[in-house]
Amino acid sequence: MATSDKQPRQETEQHLSSKKSNQQAQSTTSSFSPSSERFTHRASTRSKRLKHGCLVGMVLIVAGMVWMGNTLNYRVTDKFEGQLWQLPSVVYARELTLQPGAVIRYEDLVNELEVLKYRKVTTPTKSGEYSTSRLKVEFIRRPFEFRDGEQPPRHVVVEFDYSKVRRISEVESGRELGTFSVEPKLLGMLEAKTDEQRIYRPKAEMPQPLIEALIATEDKEFYQHDGVSPTAIARAFVANLKAGRTVQGGSTLTQQLAKNLFLSSERSLWRKFKEAYMALIIDYRYSKDQILDAYLNQVYLAQNGADAVHGFALGSRFYFGLPLSELRLDQQALLVGLVKGPSYYNPWRYPERAKRRRDLVLRLMVENGVLEEEDYKLAADKPLDLQEKGQIANRQPAYFGQLQRELKKYVDDYQPGQGLRLFTTLDPDSQAKAEQAVRHTIPQLEKRAGNELETAVVIADRMNGEIRAMVGGSRPGYDGFNRAIDAKRPIGSVVKPAIYLAALEQPGRFSLATNLDDRALTLRGQNGEKWSPRNYDRQYRGSVPLYLSLAKSYNIPTVNLGMAVGLDEVIDTMERLGIDRNEIPKLPSMLLGAFTLTPVDVTQMYQTIASGGRKSELTALSAVVDASGNVLYQKRASGEQVVSEQASWLTLYGMQKVVTVGTGRYLNSILPSSRLAGKTGTSDKGRDSWYVGVDGREVVTIWMGRDDNKSAKLTGSSGPLRLYADYIQRRDPEPLVLRVPPQVSDFTYHQAKTGRLEQSCIGSTKLPVWDPNGTLKRSCIKNVETFFKRVFNW
Repeated sequence: MATSDKQPRQETEQHLSSKKSNQQAQSTTSSFSPSSERFTHRASTRSKRLKHGCLVGMVLIVAGMVWMGNTLNYRVTDKFEGQLWQLPSVVYARELTLQPGAVIRYEDLVNELEVLKYRKVTTPTKSGEYSTSRLKVEFIRRPFEFRDGEQPPRHVVVEFDYSKVRRISEVESGRELGTFSVEPKLLGMLEAKTDEQRIYRPKAEMPQPLIEALIATEDKEFYQHDGVSPTAIARAFVANLKAGRTVQGGSTLTQQLAKNLFLSSERSLWRKFKEAYMALIIDYRYSKDQILDAYLNQVYLAQNGADAVHGFALGSRFYFGLPLSELRLDQQALLVGLVKGPSYYNPWRYPERAKRRRDLVLRLMVENGVLEEEDYKLAADKPLDLQEKGQIANRQPAYFGQLQRELKKYVDDYQPGQGLRLFTTLDPDSQAKAEQAVRHTIPQLEKRAGNELETAVVIADRMNGEIRAMVGGSRPGYDGFNRAIDAKRPIGSVVKPAIYLAALEQPGRFSLATNLDDRALTLRGQNGEKWSPRNYDRQYRGSVPLYLSLAKSYNIPTVNLGMAVGLDEVIDTMERLGIDRNEIPKLPSMLLGAFTLTPVDVTQMYQTIASGGRKSELTALSAVVDASGNVLYQKRASGEQVVSEQASWLTLYGMQKVVTVGTGRYLNSILPSSRLAGKTGTSDKGRDSWYVGVDGREVVTIWMGRDDNKSAKLTGSSGPLRLYADYIQRRDPEPLVLRVPPQVSDFTYHQAKTGRLEQSCIGSTKLPVWDPNGTLKRSCIKNVETFFKRVFNW
């Protein structure tokens, strides 16, 4: 019974257990089904979101690419179809114009060609070459865009009669020419808005070997790819991988152009991506010739101080001092080689490295089929033939300062950075000789005056007022304070010729023989103040002739003369000579130069005197031509007779006496046959010293002093005159031959023991006199007639 009871109990337990398990299974089954559905739903949602996210991401990427493409496209087109670069104004010196009878010597033309780096040969065959024989120069002028248009190369012969041009003829036709201009020297760049310098030259004007060398070296597949070259990238990757470092680049010329025009030098994949993208845009929108044109003018080739030298045209000037069209093949190859790294391959610092790079470019030209092996050997054997140092031109900061002022004055709506071409009046020879004289003389004078001695030099054409040279300080190439145009200093005795001219304009009252009192003098002002001028040597001579008072620069006779003429009349005369009357105080002390002017102001006054009384406004700017060849400004020949020719001539005669017997006689001891004229000047306590010199060619004004206004311990004779003597000997003066004007005749005078001159038909002193009515001549004839009557009546 027990067993039977136990079995049903077990069955019952099994049944209950089975039932429970079934219930649990059912329960589990019923609870699993909704959870699975939720899981499936979530997975599906995540998948949809992922797909949606990817789709949105792709849309955003595409939109971003489109946006970036539009942005980059706008930048590219805005640059290429607008003004690609801020171009500085290119500045040229004066043109040397030759014509039969012109006072230009054989040596002057040869020197001009040397300055322009013409090559002397036996027989000229190419532009930029010349040959010489006795008083004859044969040369082929370079092609040049003058102010009135482009002129082709021209082969001419110029013959001379010592100091003048005798004949100009064209070699090919034998035709005689009435006038012929030599292209002007490039002086440099002015007022760029950026630190980049370039001379734009279109691709059509670039030498073909240069372009072939560039493509062979930098981008052999330039004409095949679309801006980016996968082949070049792969080739560079393999080469760099093998070398374990970067030895080769994969950028095309178009990529290089994109980077140089629009991007920085940052090394990143993002910058590289933008570079490639822009290269594709550039290649799509523009022709290969347009791309090359931009590259040839954009490429960086050197650093010139603070300015970067861009483009092969300017690079040619920087490295060789020659126009690009005159470079040999090996020189063109060097420029192409420098594209990879101008500093690393600097030919002055690393000549062997630069030569190896040049020869590699030549070898690549051979491999590219654009150069024969024989020509390669000839080119590779050439030396580098660089100029002495890298420069575009010698700096003339003082002269350029004057140009900037005139540009703003004469050119309407003038804006820098427009690539203007400025034709100036600067004479390269005068400028160079003036700078040499300053560098040589100032250190010598500083031994006496101290180490802070400053100077300014202004040189102008005697007849037309064109400024030939300008130096603004004791360091000619230093771009600092321009004393030539900005330093207003007391002028001292250089004022005196204006006073004497004012007197000589009254021939009925004054002549060179007029006797002037030289005694102690005290003048009283309106308020009772006293002024007692003294002569420099503190001596009194009783009476001196007018011409000698000017020559010796006596103060008291000058004051007496000025007071006799009248202060108003003297000021009026100075104004007519070109001085602003507001700068001149109406006080007796102004008769001794107790007021301030700039060296340019003084030069203007003396130019009017030295030209026979014809005032021509001083100017440095001759013409302005824009990038399209339009003439924006042209200086017109001008000159106004503002004082009488006779009075000016007599004043200049008196200034010649300054050199022969007066304060400038040191000049006569070294250049006695040049008939130079001049005037010294020294301000109170020797703070300022001046000399104005005149030869047949130029008026030269020189000032010396200190910026702190302390005494320089120099006079006009011991300081500026010495610098002028240095300059004029280097420049080789043109004799100052004065044509006697109408109504001026020589008269003789007898000098009494007192120093006074008295007219005498048989006197020992001869002086020119303006005798408009013939009064003095009739007086002399009458005296002679009276003398003979007395003799015969006796």
